[in-house]
Amino acid sequence: MVFRSSAAICGAVILLGMSDTVARSQIVAVHSTAVVNDASGDAIVGAASTYNPLRSGWREGGPDTASGERYDPSVWAAAIKTSLRQNFGGVQYGARPKFALVEAAGKKVIVKINDVGPLTPGRIIDLNERAMRHFDPDLQLGVIYNVSVRPLSGDYWIPGPAS
Repeated sequence: MVFRSSAAICGAVILLGMSDTVARSQIVAVHSTAVVNDASGDAIVGAASTYNPLRSGWREGGPDTASGERYDPSVWAAAIKTSLRQNFGGVQYGARPKFALVEAAGKKVIVKINDVGPLTPGRIIDLNERAMRHFDPDLQLGVIYNVSVRPLSGDYWIPGPAS
């Protein structure tokens, strides 16, 4: 009797875990097909670099982003060129961050635009380390050219790789 109830509980836990996995995969599938349809505005094409203001000796910014969030190298985020900030909702302190679709070398990623920069001339976007690793896994390139950045409409995107 105890064995049957333990087996039933175990089966229920496994079933719950599988249903959660299936639900997440369905959300990702819907999310990935909707990305291009919801990209609004013209693509901005230029160079992307990486930044981490928490790295010692780093010359740009500080621990807080323009939106007021703390810089976090583990999230999918970026700083858009200051002159382009209006294309991405202004990137204002305390405002809900906007999102962008970044494409380069046949890869796509959705990033949260929560900061402004880059301070280096010729760059249109600075990707944080996590987002840059999507395009340059070893962070050896430093700069990626021919990057396309398009604003995404809406406020409720899940940052990360897109297909």
